[in-house]
Amino acid sequence: MKKAIFCILLLLAGALACIFIQRGARRMPDALSVIHNRKSVRHFTGAPVSRADLDIILKAAMAAPTAVNMQPWSFISITDRKILDSLSGVLPYAKMLDKAGAAIVVCAVPAKAFRSSAEIAVIDSTCAGENILLAVEAMGLGAVWTGVYPEKDRMDAVRSLLGVPDDIIPLNVIPIGYPTSQDKPKDKFKAKNIHWERW
Repeated sequence: MKKAIFCILLLLAGALACIFIQRGARRMPDALSVIHNRKSVRHFTGAPVSRADLDIILKAAMAAPTAVNMQPWSFISITDRKILDSLSGVLPYAKMLDKAGAAIVVCAVPAKAFRSSAEIAVIDSTCAGENILLAVEAMGLGAVWTGVYPEKDRMDAVRSLLGVPDDIIPLNVIPIGYPTSQDKPKDKFKAKNIHWERW
């Protein structure tokens, strides 16, 4: 009898441990939910974003498709409050950086691209940028793409502040943080934009 009670208690303890582990673990939504719920988040709480979360996001960025697997991208991950505020001050459409917990600057590296093509580097790096936005959404964080390329003044400002070499293209700055829940996804589906079989 004592052995049976001990086994039952052991099973209950195991079940409780599983429940606590599941509650503590981050549950990821399915891919289509992430795609349809992705939104441009411009309102952040100001809470910091952890290095561990940024590592997850950057791994997702580097899982993007790339011509001939050349991976012509590089990333600047920023958590320093002074740098975030400085970028907010010089980029006209990135003022929300003053409340973001972090930012990732996606850079295209033409010399690493297929045929050393700047155009291909930008396309491949754009795919990496979209992966960042989707990973952020999946993790319950918020982000917004703020354009730098092809505006020379914005590119020069980012190069100057972050020491980006002249042969590297700063494509965008993506503020990342904890959303205030003010920003909502938009339904962008339009059947008129679909052509079946031919134009």
